[in-house]
Amino acid sequence: MSPSAFTVEETTISDVHGAMRAGEVTSRELVEAYLRRIDAYDRSGPALTSILGVNEGALARADELDQGLSRGELSGPLHGIPVLVKDCVETSEIDTTFGSAGVRGYRPSRDAVVVRKLREAGAIILAKTTLPDFATSWFSFSSVSHETKNPYALDRDPGGSSAGTGAAVAANLGTVGIGTDCGGSIRVPSSFCNLVGVRSTPGVVPRTGSSYLVIFQDTIGPMTRTVTDAAIVFDAIVGYDNSDPYTAAYAIARAPASYREQLDAGALEGARLGLVMNALGSDDDADSAAVNEVVRAAIDAIAGQGADVVEVTIPNLMEHIEATSQYVARTKHDINAFLSERPQAGGRTLQEIVEAGLSHPDLDLIDAVMEGPDQPEEDPDYFRRFAAREAFTREAVNVMAANRLGALVYPSVQVPAPTMDGRKQWTVLTFPTNTLIASQTWMPAMTVPAGFTNSGLPVGLEFVAKPYDEPTVFRLGYAFEQATHHRRPPESAPELAVATAAP
Repeated sequence: MSPSAFTVEETTISDVHGAMRAGEVTSRELVEAYLRRIDAYDRSGPALTSILGVNEGALARADELDQGLSRGELSGPLHGIPVLVKDCVETSEIDTTFGSAGVRGYRPSRDAVVVRKLREAGAIILAKTTLPDFATSWFSFSSVSHETKNPYALDRDPGGSSAGTGAAVAANLGTVGIGTDCGGSIRVPSSFCNLVGVRSTPGVVPRTGSSYLVIFQDTIGPMTRTVTDAAIVFDAIVGYDNSDPYTAAYAIARAPASYREQLDAGALEGARLGLVMNALGSDDDADSAAVNEVVRAAIDAIAGQGADVVEVTIPNLMEHIEATSQYVARTKHDINAFLSERPQAGGRTLQEIVEAGLSHPDLDLIDAVMEGPDQPEEDPDYFRRFAAREAFTREAVNVMAANRLGALVYPSVQVPAPTMDGRKQWTVLTFPTNTLIASQTWMPAMTVPAGFTNSGLPVGLEFVAKPYDEPTVFRLGYAFEQATHHRRPPESAPELAVATAAP
């Protein structure tokens, strides 16, 4: 047999399944190819440091799937697809650290619900990816992995908190990835790493088995190189699950049978979108100006597809974001409650982990939450922030209604990925990310590659729809992607072909 033309670089779920059906690649060969890339680019070469642990059972799982395919059928929509999972989502076959040295050696007894659903769809859980301790930063600071590099610029951060998933999927170390998002932890690294990242209305995806910063605000979602792959993964993980009462949101959402079937390359024609002008950084700042230039070109491309883009503002935007922030009030409580249910994880509270010197010293949000209450209700403004969230959501939706908008658009982050030194100029609560808008209004959002700055740094454009309207962000994000095709692999992670063996 001559060597196959199939390669893992930039491959999609559809590409993989087509190659499998054609006999060009097996699940085992696919896993082996990604393991070679992990060795070449994550553990050596550019040393991205995006992977924390590899599943020792991945090859055995691949062999089982290959045997099933030999009988003629794919086992599910993710048959044989190697998935990279953020290491705050529990996996029974790989240690789960939550990015914290205080939880080293913890092997969960069961998978998180989304991991179980991925397996049921035929996926192979390939590896766990890096994150800052308990997902508490926009950057990759971690007491376990130290820092992760951005594959587009090795002296820059890939964004957090889903830092490892962002860097690894961008560098083609797995086919697709899973991240979590409380304030933007999927969308920031997706923006910085030229990926598609999806944040759904909280509860549309069950979160059982994943740690929280703010339990009612956290979500789990796909991080992929294409919108189609994101939709396929999303279809596999959504749904009601009685282990997570917040999944009542899935019933409220009137979810379609398939989000993938919602994809429409012509969805921008006749659409009406609002560019949120007060979500753009100042053109007087060089970094923000570079992002704004890319965003304006993206808006021109959207208009060129027949959409009507109007300039809008969300009144009192920064005041709303500040008034609805629940990190300091809830995070200590929610992490401690999660850990208390897992004594096999070490039996420590967040305070005890910090006092033992087992958290990364640059995690300013952990410092802030240590000053917060043990119980959220002890914060006199805690319940006021719930009312403020309702007001913020009404404000944003009223802007959409008054202007007859199907979605809002803006840069996911007002600046490109910062350098490792430059990231320290901000705290978590002062970093200029726009991802908090959707997070703190509970509106679904998708970031899509929008292009590159003149210095070659990726920029993400965020599409935001009304609460529970995930189909709209999928339709519009897909149409924008198909019109622009801004995804391209980083030069620091060049191609490694799948080496197919003769039978």
